[in-house]
Amino acid sequence: MAVPASTFQTHQAIGNREDLEDVIYSISPVETPFMTMAGRVGAKAVLHEWQTDALTAATNNRQVEGDDAVNGTTTPTTRLSNYCQISSKYAVVSDTQEAVDKAGRSSEMSYQIAKRLAELKRDMELTLVQNQGSSAGSASTPRSSASVEAWLTFTSGAAVAGNSLSLGTGTAQTTPGFAAGVVTQPTDSTVEGAFTVTSLKSVIANCWTNGGNPGIVLVHATQKQVASGFAGIATLYREAGTTAKGTAIVGAADLYISDFGEHRIVPDRFMRDETALVLDMDYWKVAYLRKVKQKEIARTGGAQKRFIDCEFCLVASAPLSSGKVSDLS
Repeated sequence: MAVPASTFQTHQAIGNREDLEDVIYSISPVETPFMTMAGRVGAKAVLHEWQTDALTAATNNRQVEGDDAVNGTTTPTTRLSNYCQISSKYAVVSDTQEAVDKAGRSSEMSYQIAKRLAELKRDMELTLVQNQGSSAGSASTPRSSASVEAWLTFTSGAAVAGNSLSLGTGTAQTTPGFAAGVVTQPTDSTVEGAFTVTSLKSVIANCWTNGGNPGIVLVHATQKQVASGFAGIATLYREAGTTAKGTAIVGAADLYISDFGEHRIVPDRFMRDETALVLDMDYWKVAYLRKVKQKEIARTGGAQKRFIDCEFCLVASAPLSSGKVSDLS
């Protein structure tokens, strides 16, 4: 049909109000499973230190009746440390932008601060779970805190002191990756292998032998899908069957049961997909020299300024309690 002559359409109109929803949608993930599960402690210096100890190996202890006592062997504790890393975010909003009528938020500065806090949280999670060594830094170089992967190091092709398993040919410092006051970043292998039940069971058994009870297997999306197909998976968070919406097809598993207990398989978007971490979370903490805090910066013109930062490091209270499967394809 033809449009009647002189019909006034929206194409010619001036002054029609916009139809803008009063909400802002964001798909960016903010879950930080490792940081959520880890304990928290305070730090009092940029170099945070702690001690570990272990009992002597069990022996068949037999003594002659009436024999004199002999001197036992006394070993000192092991002193470990990590450097506190500074992470920060910055927000600047003009006074005009703060004053105008906005959709989805009443205050631009409040909205930007909320975004920066979420971004800082994600940055911290990535720092904690990836493959970074520690560094004292300098006047022009930032300090760095050693991550989980760096604490759980290995030697080519074999488990070292039972805390991890390499599937490739990478090289690294010996366990626990700590020497001369720093943790050295392990070198990735050029040879990769598939994530298998055998490799996972080996690491779990090694951790248990050392005294750990690793209840968490932390993986990226790729290895989470592989783990869902492992034999030994016994519990599904949703049972297969008929639901209110129809028949459910369950293709994921969240709990692996081994000879040494139950192990939750937890996906972490900020992990590297070539590593699976097998963790006893009782022995992992985040030490804060300065907790997350926002500060108002002095004005230099017609804008508000906010600075958000924190200073933290990862504490590996007992590295041998946990392990990793490395060099995964």
